[in-house]
Amino acid sequence: MSGVRAHAIPTCLAVAILLVATPSVRAQNVNISNLSDVDFGALPTTGVDQTKTQSVCAYSGLLGGKYSVTATGSGAGGAFTLANGGATLAYEVQWAGSSGQTSGTNLTAGSALPGQTMLLSCPVIGATDASLILVIRGTAIVAARAGNYNGTLTIILAAN
Repeated sequence: MSGVRAHAIPTCLAVAILLVATPSVRAQNVNISNLSDVDFGALPTTGVDQTKTQSVCAYSGLLGGKYSVTATGSGAGGAFTLANGGATLAYEVQWAGSSGQTSGTNLTAGSALPGQTMLLSCPVIGATDASLILVIRGTAIVAARAGNYNGTLTIILAAN
């Protein structure tokens, strides 16, 4: 998976997040598809929350199987922060158990959200069954130093 680079003029914030599904996902017989890098582009400095959402597919060979989702950021201790040199910009990660959602349950870095239900095989039927939502709060944007911010978010799905 290649990283996304955001370009901005010096007075703007530009944000890119590289999303990674770890190899251990397949070893546990739980997979994720439709996951792609996120590029917030140039952010307005008006203090308005910025949200990006993706409909993804969590699936395995077991119809109605349960899984947990864990997210870890590239910030200190796995925090959900983006970096621009020494400056950081916090973001939130949410997960919803159905596709097309714009809000969900807030994830805590490194802590599992259990009890999610997966499909048998989304790629075969072209379906999605969950939403990954990323939010940068307007208050964080206003307080951030201008520049390009980048980071990595790792998503791990594990069978329950």
